[in-house]
Amino acid sequence: MTDARIRKMTVADAPGVHAVELESFATPWTLASFIAEMTQNPNAYYLVAETDEIIGFAGLWHIADEGHITNVAVKRTARGLGLGEGLLEELIEVARELGLRAMTLEVRVSNTPARTLYEKLGFLYAGTRKRYYQDNNEDAAIYWLELEGDET
Repeated sequence: MTDARIRKMTVADAPGVHAVELESFATPWTLASFIAEMTQNPNAYYLVAETDEIIGFAGLWHIADEGHITNVAVKRTARGLGLGEGLLEELIEVARELGLRAMTLEVRVSNTPARTLYEKLGFLYAGTRKRYYQDNNEDAAIYWLELEGDET
């Protein structure tokens, strides 16, 4: 990984996160959505990767005893350096600290790099959501990660 630092996102990070979002997704979230996540959603937890600017981020919603990964993105110029993996590893640690039993996400079936990364980190393919993405009706692959607890 680069010399990027991973830390919890703040409201002030929203414009930088939104810039990464805009270049990463066909149907990006709005800047207002990220501000709302930081100010109005008590179940949202986001991380950013930064050097002299925000170059990646990852988000999680804490729903009951599960974590739903909302989005993971890395700036085009910083891809392939391990930032996505670092963000996800840190998000998994956060989920464990929150006492979550599992994590889930949806990803475009065509997004082979992301799917490969999720599988590398232990996420298991659990099915398909047909025509999930509204921009082109692409299917989403559903992944789950069971988190090992210390309870016996």
